[in-house]
Amino acid sequence: MSLAPRAVLVHRTTEYEELLARHGTAGQAAFFLTSRGRDLEPVAARHARARRTLAAVEAAVPLHWRRARVERADLDRFLFGPEDVVVVVGADGLVANTAKYLTGQPVVGVDPEPGRGLGVLVRHRPADTARLLTAAVRPDAAFDELTMVEAVADDTQRIRALNEIYLGAPGHQTARYRLATATRPDPAAPEESQASSGVLVGTGTGATGWLRSLWRERSGPPALPAPTDPRLLWFVREAWPSPTTNTTLVQGALTNGDHLRLVVESDRLVAFGDGVETDALELTWGQTIRVGLADLRLRLLV
Repeated sequence: MSLAPRAVLVHRTTEYEELLARHGTAGQAAFFLTSRGRDLEPVAARHARARRTLAAVEAAVPLHWRRARVERADLDRFLFGPEDVVVVVGADGLVANTAKYLTGQPVVGVDPEPGRGLGVLVRHRPADTARLLTAAVRPDAAFDELTMVEAVADDTQRIRALNEIYLGAPGHQTARYRLATATRPDPAAPEESQASSGVLVGTGTGATGWLRSLWRERSGPPALPAPTDPRLLWFVREAWPSPTTNTTLVQGALTNGDHLRLVVESDRLVAFGDGVETDALELTWGQTIRVGLADLRLRLLV
């Protein structure tokens, strides 16, 4: 007998809850904000709206389904199952935060505050949850298969991301490394030593954010990919020349089978995805890390 689907509701702590955790009481939080020319009332109103939305989404889960809740900070400790339907209730960034922990489970993005954000990944309204959950487990369900990027170190450390992966020094200081060009495995591929502010490798989903800002600064960069395109772009940030470092290999594209290879020449570099520096790979002198297309994609319900 197969298990009933499980709806996993992913949410994040609200600004109001963070203020209470820091200041202890609503009165203390209000005093803190007032002293800085701000008002607690709109923050509390958004908190109440977010909690009403979460309750409404949970109430829409079919009665015979199992259910679970997970807060963003606990995602790295939560075990997703193959029969899960993941319902992300929050901003677009919360979908990206969740994607790296999934292995093909369908994702439904629900926007608790339509119009406040772009709504690129959280496309649906809370009132549609019941219909969306039923649709998500149908054999003919329609999904956007969003490309992801993956970094794999020589000690088997691995990280995936929906938007981009950053490789560089902690604190965005000078990173030193040897970079091989983004080509299929080839011992004769060009390689150079670099000193820079790090390397960014991004997807079409990330092309609306950090990746796009770098793309706009460049002269003649490759065309930006669409979210479902099997193609990545990479950029070296603020590379500078010296007697031992060069600036020739600073941008390019990666397709199926391509990779970017980086050999660490600093005491410590990190690689993290989608801006989450607290969940980073730690790399030391002499280690090698390869970045390319991930085998898995994010299955986002249309």
